[in-house]
Amino acid sequence: MEIKKAVIPVAGMGTRFLPATKSMPKEMLPIIDKPVIHYVVEEAIASGIDDIIFITGRSKRSIEDYFDDSPELESHLHQKNNDKMLKMIQDISSMVDIHYIRQKEPRGLGDAILTAKKHINDEPFAVLLGDDIIVNKKPCTKQLIDNFQKYGRSTIAVEEVPLEKTGSYGIIKGKAMDDSLYILEDIVEKPKPEDAPSNIGAIGRYVFTPEIMECIQKTAAGVGNEIQLTDSIRLLKEEQKIYAYKFTGKRYDTGDKVEYVKAIIDFALKNEETMEQIKEHITDLNL
Repeated sequence: MEIKKAVIPVAGMGTRFLPATKSMPKEMLPIIDKPVIHYVVEEAIASGIDDIIFITGRSKRSIEDYFDDSPELESHLHQKNNDKMLKMIQDISSMVDIHYIRQKEPRGLGDAILTAKKHINDEPFAVLLGDDIIVNKKPCTKQLIDNFQKYGRSTIAVEEVPLEKTGSYGIIKGKAMDDSLYILEDIVEKPKPEDAPSNIGAIGRYVFTPEIMECIQKTAAGVGNEIQLTDSIRLLKEEQKIYAYKFTGKRYDTGDKVEYVKAIIDFALKNEETMEQIKEHITDLNL
């Protein structure tokens, strides 16, 4: 089956970026002139997705506004004959079909995904977390979709992580099929380095069979008293094979301050308007 639907959870509080995220969703933090969430949606579209469900929460209204029409701004740009900017603004509001479902209270990633159950309607679907930007000619989500279409089973994106950072990831134990693909044997949520089954962590991209929804419903609250997606994945593993795919591409965890700054620098060095001045500035720093 084709994967045409994607769930993008954006209900998190963004506490790592306080006080900025007190009144601004972390997903709307800009990378030069586009917010993080714009890049995530672009990846979904480039992967063949045409139907996106945002799982939102309080104080996330600006995400809806961003992807909505903006008549006043469009009128202003039209009057100024700024056709290039006008087209860009209009394109944002017509990128893809978008729906919004509010997660009434922050009960974890698993619970956020479960709120989209009726809309998913027993179809396989993708999940993209709203604070990961992954750069590659072939989108990360498309890589997972291709593996799903080959094997017909849920596939999660993974990468090697520093051992001291295992406490920030769901860490897998897997049986290697080749250099980039594993059959999932176990996944542990945020283990201490000494308890981690490997240094291979799940990142914010998944493709699921619809049975994951039933597994989420059966999942009891876990770490942080939240419905952890990793616990639901463990339940699904008992019913059917799950694959872990070591994706190709450069990932930026923009929910991390250092990674966010790295993303800005790297994107600025590729931007025609900013690249030369940023290169000069870096040279002048004489680091």
